[in-house]
Amino acid sequence: MSPEPPAIRIHDAGYRYRRSTAPVLEHVTLDMTMSEHLALIGRSGCGKSTLLRLIAGLAEPQTGAVEVLGGRSPEDRLAACALMPQNDLLLPWFDLAGNVAIGLRNQGVPRREARRRAMEVLSQLGLAEWAGARPDALSGGMRQRASLARALLAGKPVLLADEPLGALDAITRAEGQEWLREAVTGSGATLVMVTHDVEEALLLSRRVVLVAGQPATVAGSWAGFFDDGRPREELLADPAFAAARTAILESLGTGVAA
Repeated sequence: MSPEPPAIRIHDAGYRYRRSTAPVLEHVTLDMTMSEHLALIGRSGCGKSTLLRLIAGLAEPQTGAVEVLGGRSPEDRLAACALMPQNDLLLPWFDLAGNVAIGLRNQGVPRREARRRAMEVLSQLGLAEWAGARPDALSGGMRQRASLARALLAGKPVLLADEPLGALDAITRAEGQEWLREAVTGSGATLVMVTHDVEEALLLSRRVVLVAGQPATVAGSWAGFFDDGRPREELLADPAFAAARTAILESLGTGVAA
């Protein structure tokens, strides 16, 4: 029996911004299996979000190749990916259910059916009672959950999340980590998440990958704790978790894996 092909394959990819004399990414090679959960970490401006855009088909590598589910063209990659951006981008003139259903409506799903399916996802994320509310009536945590609901409802096999919890305060962010973990588990999607929070990366991924250097490349990799069923506080107190966190923080300081 032949092994399952990777969900995402990045081979020797390089990318340079327009009018830039030096590439931001170079010799990036990374494979992900189906339903894997991976976190990208690195210093601000190192190219993590750019790498996410390359996977999504929103940018093209100048060197190397990027494949998603075997497709190399931007159209094929975009068709396989749902993107949860840093900002929720909810439209103020739609209520919550209408915002979550936008992707389905754009796919031609009738309004009533799109709204029914949006309500199912909102119920799963504890937002059903706010379905008729406009975005300005929602808290930051609710808006982030709505952004996740919209991405999940797209039904794409790959979910790309760019700092999905970055705008939340510490308490709300801890709660957000729990519902994001549960939602991703239930969806079965392959997850690639960009975050600056090392604890979050370890909690929400099976693999943590460091993007570092000038130009940046894959500089290190650690096992995450996504599949560990213990409560969050127990995990944070685990010496193995603390050792992984320390190793990653040290590597962030040097740009080289420990």
